[in-house]
Amino acid sequence: MPNQTTYIPGTKHAPQSLGRVLVLGMGVSGKAVISYLIPFLGNRVTSLCVYAGKKTDAGVMYAKSLPEDVKVVFDNECPQGLYDVCIASPGISQFEAFYKNAATVSSEIISETEFAWRESDANSRWIVITGTNGKTTATSLIAHILQQAHVKALAVGNIGDACIESVASRNCDVYVVEASSFQLASIKDFAADIALILNITPDHLEWHKNFEAYASAKLNVLNNLDKTNGVVVLNATDDVLRAKIKQLKSLDNLGYTYIPMGTKDGICGDMRAACNAECAAFVDGGGNLVVGYGNTTRILGNKALLQLKGSHNLENALAAACVCDAFGVDSSLIARGLASFEPLEHRIEPCGCLNGISFYNDSKGTNVDASIKAIEAFDGIKPIVLLGGHDKLTPLDDLVKSAKNNAKAVVCYGESSARFMEAFDSIKDDIIVKSASRMADALDVALDIANNGDIVLLSPACSSFDEFKNYEQRGEVFKQLVAQKIHAGR
Repeated sequence: MPNQTTYIPGTKHAPQSLGRVLVLGMGVSGKAVISYLIPFLGNRVTSLCVYAGKKTDAGVMYAKSLPEDVKVVFDNECPQGLYDVCIASPGISQFEAFYKNAATVSSEIISETEFAWRESDANSRWIVITGTNGKTTATSLIAHILQQAHVKALAVGNIGDACIESVASRNCDVYVVEASSFQLASIKDFAADIALILNITPDHLEWHKNFEAYASAKLNVLNNLDKTNGVVVLNATDDVLRAKIKQLKSLDNLGYTYIPMGTKDGICGDMRAACNAECAAFVDGGGNLVVGYGNTTRILGNKALLQLKGSHNLENALAAACVCDAFGVDSSLIARGLASFEPLEHRIEPCGCLNGISFYNDSKGTNVDASIKAIEAFDGIKPIVLLGGHDKLTPLDDLVKSAKNNAKAVVCYGESSARFMEAFDSIKDDIIVKSASRMADALDVALDIANNGDIVLLSPACSSFDEFKNYEQRGEVFKQLVAQKIHAGR
């Protein structure tokens, strides 16, 4: 990138000249970057090329809508020339030839999140939430609490607008970013003010190739935290994060504060007592959400007032409360925000009752760990669980064990059905195990099993792409099917 030492005053790290820019991908993030860059053509941007990948009718139509001096490259054609910076969309793996081709012709390749941070106001604050599960709930909850406290904050990233769209609008002071491993894999200078890592369990292994690379991408959020003298909240009930906490404790002059949440024994453990930590967050015996610094503790709310179901959502609530406490929000306002927050769509979302049978939509449960948490969220009531979709090929042993102990039945459907049925065959004498072709058929099978007082839970442990375009569409269709059953009385 030319003129790297000359930056626009009042920004985090935005160079006066971006030079020749390559945009990798033409999805939501890619289009947001393109829209941001077009006004700078002939000024900050010398040239702009879009490496779009597969040619589609919609892609061609969008390309035709762009100014003539924006070049769009489709299919297997590679961009010509050299570029000062490539801004990559998050869904493109670093291991794909598509990404590698772009990196070969670019002086540097960064994520859209990194680019947005560089372009943002110098005095803006960035709160970054990552983890395998719970990101959307925690991000939404943090933004909700901050907004209730009259902070000009927005939830962005994987939730809401792309980061660069919000930066372009200049309509907030605090960016609350839901960040995936995809986005964090390509950050360099990005420096969060407050970070939260909820958990790290196997997911997206097709993208990252192995668990180590996936975990490393998540932990990238710690990079440069010392530059902001920041704070990170780490869930110590998670094995990977507990090992990271142990490593951080051994380091001198870390440059930022870390707050362990819970201990290996669960969310009620106080890491100060367990390991002589300086800070800790936990749920005490009275159900209070507590954060402690040395000998000082603050109560940030009580679990009895939460509208969210499940122990995992208690972790989300405590994590969000810690982040807002680190930001400086008054404890009473945090407690009020926690109590007023309602469950999100597609996340253990109540969606109706029929003949005493309750239905819950957890379509966002796209991996094994998320589905286990959903299965165990109903205070001893054993749900009938709909599992299936596009198989991520992650191990199923823990899911089978949880279902054996906590579910009344499982109905396996879709593309993943055969592998799931094979895995659940070992417990077919302990719980009901059924199969179905499609999600609609699985709901019919569940209703044949269900009695008054039962719960039917969609929590697929798979992505949706065998039958639906995304988890949102899957959840909407499920709710429509349930509504039709209720209307028909069956």
